[in-house]
Amino acid sequence: MSKVSISGNNSGSGTFTIAAPDSNNNRTFNLPDEAGTALTDASDLEPQVKTSLNATGDAPMFACRAFCNFDGTGTVSIRESGNVSSITDNGTGDYTVNFATAMPDANYCYQVTTSSKEDAATGGNFTFNAGSGAATLLAESLRISWITGNDSGERRDTVLNNVTIFR
Repeated sequence: MSKVSISGNNSGSGTFTIAAPDSNNNRTFNLPDEAGTALTDASDLEPQVKTSLNATGDAPMFACRAFCNFDGTGTVSIRESGNVSSITDNGTGDYTVNFATAMPDANYCYQVTTSSKEDAATGGNFTFNAGSGAATLLAESLRISWITGNDSGERRDTVLNNVTIFR
């Protein structure tokens, strides 16, 4: 059986107290099987995260809140995603990316890319269109569509679609 040992610092005179919360529930606190120190402030965490991500400088970091890689041809299918529950096929080249957990509001930044190795007629040249001519950003979803880059302006289904959301 493992033992728990709490030892005081010989030069210290303060009291270290471990207090149970005001609760009627039993709780278990599992310690990792490694040495380390406890974080005492959220500011202690930031430099550790930046170091782990190989980020330098003082500029703040903002995480990707959702991403999706999907096939928009035939039956639309998600290859991989994070915080995306589904893709709605609204018609040819017109998709809605639905978030599993909504954004705080519709003031997020998005990036979308596509390529179509199966469309030799247009050479894979597409123009991004958010919504039906106007951006359709909702807290719960983003509607996107792809229009061919030639003069026809017709929508096309595309093979490789990538969406990232930052907020």
